[in-house]
Amino acid sequence: MALNATIYKAELQVSDMDRHYYATHALTVARHPSETEERLMVRLLAFALFADDRLEFGKGLSDEDEPALWRKAYTGEIEQWIELGQPDEARIRKACGRAQQVVVINYSGHGASVWWDKIGSSLARNRNLTVLDISAETVNRLAAMSERGMRLQCLIQDGQLEVMNDTASITVDPQRRMTAVPSN
Repeated sequence: MALNATIYKAELQVSDMDRHYYATHALTVARHPSETEERLMVRLLAFALFADDRLEFGKGLSDEDEPALWRKAYTGEIEQWIELGQPDEARIRKACGRAQQVVVINYSGHGASVWWDKIGSSLARNRNLTVLDISAETVNRLAAMSERGMRLQCLIQDGQLEVMNDTASITVDPQRRMTAVPSN
């Protein structure tokens, strides 16, 4: 018998001073049985970082044609494709060909460096790709905030996030391995 996804409800208040975006999102997030709480919280963090009224969660781990999150134009074109972890090079190239902007958020500590050392130089020609690293320690602290019903506030300023709930506050400082080149 297949295991069912666990449903999490999150009220995510985003105050992004860098983009002048201020909104509260009521999110329902399905956690796949094979997904860790760390990955779930990184998905919520990615949503906060790139929050938009059209940003949505993809089908998740079980679907190879959809990312963890994406934003589509009203015409159906993919404006932003967000992957988590260490996707293989072919998947990233495919995403770069399909979307205007691709973001990979790595969160596995030393494994992220090994992954980047292996494929980083070959990804350099993808001008619409941004790669961010979140430290493993930070992700573990975020996972400790995980609850089936969450109320989180995210303050973003100068590329740094402060994630808060009723009992804790965590500073998240994403490190950029690669930044997309703005199109003219």
